[in-house]
Amino acid sequence: MTVTIYDVAREAGVSMATVSRVVNNNPNVKPQTRKKVFEAIERLGYRPNAVARGLASKKTTTVGVVIPDISNSIFAEVARGIEDIANMYHYNIILCNADKKKEKEIRVINTLLEKQVDGLLFMGGVVTEDHIQAFRTSSVPVVLCGTKDENQTMASVDIDHEKAAFDAVHVLIASGHRDIAMISGTLHDPANGFARYQGYKKALEAAGIPLRDEYVRIGNYRYESSVDAVNFFLELSPRPTAIFSATDEMAIGAIHTIQDNGLRVPEDIAVISVDNIRMASMVRPTLTTVAQPMYDIGAVSMRLLTKLMNKESTDNMQVILPHEVIHRHSVAHS
Repeated sequence: MTVTIYDVAREAGVSMATVSRVVNNNPNVKPQTRKKVFEAIERLGYRPNAVARGLASKKTTTVGVVIPDISNSIFAEVARGIEDIANMYHYNIILCNADKKKEKEIRVINTLLEKQVDGLLFMGGVVTEDHIQAFRTSSVPVVLCGTKDENQTMASVDIDHEKAAFDAVHVLIASGHRDIAMISGTLHDPANGFARYQGYKKALEAAGIPLRDEYVRIGNYRYESSVDAVNFFLELSPRPTAIFSATDEMAIGAIHTIQDNGLRVPEDIAVISVDNIRMASMVRPTLTTVAQPMYDIGAVSMRLLTKLMNKESTDNMQVILPHEVIHRHSVAHS
């Protein structure tokens, strides 16, 4: 038999309204009464019905989070930041993996909205018109987390990906490199792909280095795609003396492929990237990279969402967080 609020009230010798106030942390309950109610709850094993509570309050205190790839450690760090702030503000999280597939992302967004979440955090790659349409039909606030829409009309928290890539390539140029290749993400992805490619291109332009088409290979953010890219670069003449990778995982694949071909990093080919995942400091040589503040991106996104859900005023709907070059050993110090 399901234990009801009526059973708890009878056991504690109080009204159902008093039990409700205790369960909802209403301060207008005497400590002695609160203790009595909690003891009754514990004895009976009562669990408040979140659905019924949500119907009454028009709130479920639940936030939907769409994550592109749950196996990628960088998104785990963002999710941690989201959850810590959600806990602080007494929200629960429903985490959904979307595999970076547009159809699945749209389906997951609609499913979460059907579940009456109070707000939505979208962590993904490309924000298309179809995504915007799905968000527009939502009656709850939406914050883009680690990405942004093309026209920047939606609330978002991210870094300046173009500037992060520019700064990474500038490190290579300052170390004396001119033959600099890039392993890019898909150019349809505005952040990890196109923006980082633009940063690479602008850094070369600023240094008066011509862009060579054969020095750019498109990867899929995964280790394996960089293996193919580096093997391609090693056949070129002249071969690159440095590689900028759009992500750390592809950079680690690049380091291993260079070593597997009997060459050394950074003596023969330097490698730099963007992200600063935990593996960046574990690979040998350790990876020089531009750190995204992943935990902060999650935490700030969730805080912005709580403001929107509670209709608090907010000055900045498009938050850009700072990035930082982390110098390690995959690039020789100039």
